Amino acid sequence: MNSDPESVKPAQTSDAHAASVSAAVAPATSEPLPAPTGEYCGNCGAALFGEHCYRCGQPDHGLVRHFSSILGDLADTVLQIDTRLTRTLTPLLLRPGYLSAEYFAGRRVRYVSPVRLFFFFSVLAFLVAQWSVGQIGGRDLVQMDDNPIANATTIAQVERQRELTLAGLRKVRQAADKAPALPLTQDVAKDEARLRRQADQRIAEIKAAQAAGTPPPEHADPLTFGDGQPWDPVANPIKIHALPAFANRWLNQLAGQTRGNLQRIRKDPTLLVDAWLSAVPSTLFVMLPLFALLLKIAYLFKRRLYMEHFIVALHSHAFLCLALLLALLLNDMAAAAPRGWLADGAGIAQTAILLWMPVYLWLMQRRVYGQGWLMTSIKYATIGFLYLIVLTFGAAIAFMVKLVWL
Repeated sequence: MNSDPESVKPAQTSDAHAASVSAAVAPATSEPLPAPTGEYCGNCGAALFGEHCYRCGQPDHGLVRHFSSILGDLADTVLQIDTRLTRTLTPLLLRPGYLSAEYFAGRRVRYVSPVRLFFFFSVLAFLVAQWSVGQIGGRDLVQMDDNPIANATTIAQVERQRELTLAGLRKVRQAADKAPALPLTQDVAKDEARLRRQADQRIAEIKAAQAAGTPPPEHADPLTFGDGQPWDPVANPIKIHALPAFANRWLNQLAGQTRGNLQRIRKDPTLLVDAWLSAVPSTLFVMLPLFALLLKIAYLFKRRLYMEHFIVALHSHAFLCLALLLALLLNDMAAAAPRGWLADGAGIAQTAILLWMPVYLWLMQRRVYGQGWLMTSIKYATIGFLYLIVLTFGAAIAFMVKLVWL
């Protein structure tokens, strides 16, 4: 007789044995386990009491089933779309620190996990941000950096490019009038003044060149070194003597990619905004452990594990991304709606969300760690200041990397 456990067939496990297993593993103080389903695990042959085998852990459902049920499982795995979502969103937005406290208390299965919350809302928020920038005329806003004025060779070309760019900025101003809190359009007047100064400077250069009988000066190469000389792979390459030859070749290859991407940005300036917005989410993912470390240092004497601080970091960043998402949607609503109560109401709601964000984080920190308002305020300001510096530095590095591999 073969005693190999793998040779055990499902039929060899009787209903009586399954009932005895149910009685044996059920805690004495809890309700008895559910009755056997009548099915057996295909991996070890044990009786099944639910969707997973109690002995080896293999799930009852594989991939060989209706495709619609697989899509449902995928949605539940990625987003956990069920009653957990409705139980999670309200406290995430309105009850600072509640979800973290529930997690520490062991009540986890009833809520969407903090990792999924942060991942979903961060990706969605910055996708909406990219779409919103395109809708409000982001191309017109940054078109002035395409340098059509700086490369113009006649005064008529300068004046024509100036009027075209000013027309684009007027569209942005109209969008800003509908939604005053629009972040990218608050300095339109400064942009218009800078554009006019650039046009006046180019006209002066053309007049001076005409008086001297020489062609107007050309716009400098977008990729230059500290001495102002444009980069060239042959005439003026990057050459660091402390590095080996292959490293210098790699740096010059990256410089060539960067110059090509800068030329692409001149033709399509929205690529610059897209590169920045796509760099921020990846920066947040990298900086999350650092934020948790700052919390760990600030509350060292609370004797909390590092992963507890990491859970707080996940919930706080998930809230920030959700609040940003709502603010962007309200901003788009205010910009699209005609003048009236709907546009005004959306603008007021957006302002309320932006004001709620720092208050929420302060209340969350106070309720989770249980310190007085003075110490909480000091630690809140210190952590926020340090994290803002590091986050800005990290986002700048990620943005420069995006310019190379755009």
